[in-house]
Amino acid sequence: MALIAVGGFQHETNTFAPTRADYRAFEAGAGRPGIQFGAAIAGAVAGANLPAAGAIDALHALGHRTVGLAWASATPSAQVTQDAYERIAGEILQRLAAAGPVDGVYLDLHGAMVAEHYEDGEGELLARVRAAVGERIPVVASLDLHANVTRAMLAVADGLVAYRSYPHVDMAETGARAARLLDATLKLGRPMAKASQTLDYLTSIPSQCTFIEPCKGLYQSLARIERQLGLWLSFTPGFPMADIAECGMAVFGYGADAAKVKAGVARLAGEVAAAERDFALELLAPEDAVRRAMQRGAPGAPVVLADTQDNPGAGGNGDTTGLLAAMIRLRAEDAVLGMLIDAPSARAAHALGRGNSARFALGAISGLPGHVPLAGEFTVEALGDGEFTGTGPFYRGIRMQLGAMALLRSREAPGVRVLLASKKCQTADQEMFRHLGVEPKTQRLIALKSSVHFRADFQPIAREVLVVRAPGPALADPADFRWTRLRPGLRLGALGPAFKGTGEQA
Repeated sequence: MALIAVGGFQHETNTFAPTRADYRAFEAGAGRPGIQFGAAIAGAVAGANLPAAGAIDALHALGHRTVGLAWASATPSAQVTQDAYERIAGEILQRLAAAGPVDGVYLDLHGAMVAEHYEDGEGELLARVRAAVGERIPVVASLDLHANVTRAMLAVADGLVAYRSYPHVDMAETGARAARLLDATLKLGRPMAKASQTLDYLTSIPSQCTFIEPCKGLYQSLARIERQLGLWLSFTPGFPMADIAECGMAVFGYGADAAKVKAGVARLAGEVAAAERDFALELLAPEDAVRRAMQRGAPGAPVVLADTQDNPGAGGNGDTTGLLAAMIRLRAEDAVLGMLIDAPSARAAHALGRGNSARFALGAISGLPGHVPLAGEFTVEALGDGEFTGTGPFYRGIRMQLGAMALLRSREAPGVRVLLASKKCQTADQEMFRHLGVEPKTQRLIALKSSVHFRADFQPIAREVLVVRAPGPALADPADFRWTRLRPGLRLGALGPAFKGTGEQA
């Protein structure tokens, strides 16, 4: 039996987003528990689809004891403030020192954190943990599929294990796999051999979905290679919204046999390189997407529109109204958009009361250039406190606390309704609609502030899923960003232009 220190620090950083993650963002947690310390970590994550939950359960099942450090997660945004980073990292290190000698460390990380003062947030944290425990104590971390895995992370950690599904329905299972790798490393008595390769092109977030090709086939191949060679293998398509030198895709693996690890990584990396052309994805203008949905959608078989560029799960604030405006202009029927993150309008709806109408100015809270609130007459149809439990595969078991919520119906286009929430959270669970009395499968058109995670719960009821290029800071095409820090030669999308290193692309 070994004593394993357990901690976590998760943030996906869109360096082009309008809002930074301060300490209060980690206290809020939104779609995940707020910051937790010590023994409280296990209870806060228990039963949820979270890596730390899977890791703790697996470690205990393997006969190990655990000691909690600190665990924190905030919704994606721009950089983590220096204050938040140092306070949370400091708690992890202080509690690690107070735990006394431990036999191993497990960390629940994202892999795409950028702090105000560190471009590689996880690399810095792992280096501090390594310095604290020394070279002989194994340090293993689970990572998000969207991790930008750096050389520093690979050099310092004894094991990194990434999700294999997007939507991320395997977060708890990934934590369990990381725990099993840590256990295997302890039993081996020495660090596993490791190998890695990076790829030289970026891909859009929506094209990384594992429900569709090429990622569907690539992850099936990963599992075959892993089984055949007896490895711990990962592929991270990366988070293509972080303007850092090591942004991008990576393949990495671990095992007792160095030759097999190197061969397995090379084989999978070759398949990823060959799949570049297949990552191209159709993006529709809002009006085109709404028209197509109106033609094809029907109650019982809705067309789902992904408002990907304002996805709170990728750094958007969920408050742009371009897609909603198109729905109203085209007078869509049996149509609902969720969730528009607008606390002032939600509070106003609660003050107004059910059944009453008033003029609202919706959204545009972030102050993005060119974005203005959507003004119009709306009727309050339903109100909620934002407290419920997720039931879909992605948010399963998460106890939501989204603040005041409201359902409004447009007076101009009575077939259009909009779901308001007060706290930023990606719309990826049908319970978000049911909380306000909307049964999603009865709609013709469902517009979601999400890129891919919604597919786990909504694709089974959808006739079709369309990805929409509506206004927002989480741009779907990497070539649309104004990069400054990428490594020269990295292609900005599948078969896209190469970054020259001057803020311009070739």
